[in-house]
Amino acid sequence: MALADTRFENRRRKLSTMLAERRIDDMLVTHLTHVRYLSGFSGSNGAMLVSKDRTAAIATDGRYTTQIAEEVPDIKAVIERNVGVAMLSKAADGHRVGFEADYVSVAQLDKLREACPDGVTLVPVSGVLEDIRLVKDEVELTRLREAAKLTVQALDELLSAEELRAGRTEREVAADLEYRMRVLGAERVSFDTIVASGPNSAKPHHGAGDRTIAEGDLVTIDFGMHRLGFNSDMTRTFAIGEIGALEREIYEVVLAAQLAGVKAAVPGAELAHVDKACRDVIAEADYGEYFVHSTGHGVGLDVHEAPSAARTGTGVLAEGMTLTIEPGIYIPGKAGVRIEDTLIITAAAPEVITEYPKDLTVL
Repeated sequence: MALADTRFENRRRKLSTMLAERRIDDMLVTHLTHVRYLSGFSGSNGAMLVSKDRTAAIATDGRYTTQIAEEVPDIKAVIERNVGVAMLSKAADGHRVGFEADYVSVAQLDKLREACPDGVTLVPVSGVLEDIRLVKDEVELTRLREAAKLTVQALDELLSAEELRAGRTEREVAADLEYRMRVLGAERVSFDTIVASGPNSAKPHHGAGDRTIAEGDLVTIDFGMHRLGFNSDMTRTFAIGEIGALEREIYEVVLAAQLAGVKAAVPGAELAHVDKACRDVIAEADYGEYFVHSTGHGVGLDVHEAPSAARTGTGVLAEGMTLTIEPGIYIPGKAGVRIEDTLIITAAAPEVITEYPKDLTVL
């Protein structure tokens, strides 16, 4: 059996074990990210039924007959348009069938209930697959490293070509960066690229608008690529020419906070403690009210996934998890700074896979 097949089978085996522990006979998987995680299938319509006895079935529609045979050679596919109903029909009488409560709409649940065979009970399930996905295997980590490396390369090429400079619009810079990621192998961007300049840098999720970048601006660039199913995520803030004392101060505070968060991200660390490591540095500099989001999140098949390093974050880090460290200071109407890396948690110091200089760069 091929390596990829063994990997997906191992993931389904973990799910089967967790189903048995919860006294659930089968799991109806309709969230496409989870279908891909469990089978390797990357089409836009698919569902699976994974059973506690370690058997599995998969369905898609006729558009993907060839693709699913190539991507999932170890499971014979059912070809039906209504994939969820097709999989549910395979559940045996008396079975308790879990469905992904976090991803099934009310309308979809109504349709499943209408199609549910007599004697089958639908049971809402949350967090099971997310828990399995927390610790990445070596293939996942390799894909994440590759995406991060190419993302860093795209940024380096952007700066080398002097495409981030005064006189250009945020939108133009974002388009150039996205083009470079595409050329390097991105299937798409992980999320809408943020290029936030001047007062716009004080908006954590500004986007990229028509503002013309000017001398004296801070420019925050938050971006990532989606490649081979996996994502990257990083942020750097740059100075365009000479900046003011306030801008320099908040940059140094955010950099110190970010380095503190990276240092705290070790196996066994509580996620709330990692958030606190960043937040304390910013609070001690009297900018605590301007750090308005959580410290970080996992990166994998989704660009935002568990775990979550936040004030309310629960759980601890373990070797093989991913986590972003992205503290920021945002002073409305004036300026903002965010610095972000994606980490792989290792037995020693965390591995920073978005390796790029973090000292203030003046362009």
